[in-house]
Amino acid sequence: MQISDILKQGAVRSLSQVTSKKRLFHELSELAQTVYGLPASEVLDALQERESLGPTGVGHGVALPHARLHGPEKVVGLFIRLDKPLDFDAVDRQPVDLIFALLAPKSTGVDHLKALALVSRTLRDGDLRAKLRANDDPIALHAVLAAAQGIKAA
Repeated sequence: MQISDILKQGAVRSLSQVTSKKRLFHELSELAQTVYGLPASEVLDALQERESLGPTGVGHGVALPHARLHGPEKVVGLFIRLDKPLDFDAVDRQPVDLIFALLAPKSTGVDHLKALALVSRTLRDGDLRAKLRANDDPIALHAVLAAAQGIKAA
């Protein structure tokens, strides 16, 4: 599995007006509906339900919200780069500006975990995070993520 297998080019955004986790989840839900045809309300509910179990901010300004829901046929991804970091209750207490969300079918087995591990491993790379923060063009952001698919592959 590679980043390009789960992240469509149209599923990448750079946003400046997000000021809360709730607003971010709304943006992710609307993007999931636009790009993958998933019902925004179901995506929103699933992301909020998962986040209520514990924050998905993994440190270094990165969050990996994820959820399982009815609808997607395979694991799909959404990436948002924020102009202004927001509090995400991350493990290192740093605000988050790089968000890679994963949506998986309810029935998925290990693919969901493999995708989560791949994204987590990829975004641990400091140079990659710097490239993502230095760019606000969605096409360029997707290219950076897609090119990173071989980073520290397990």
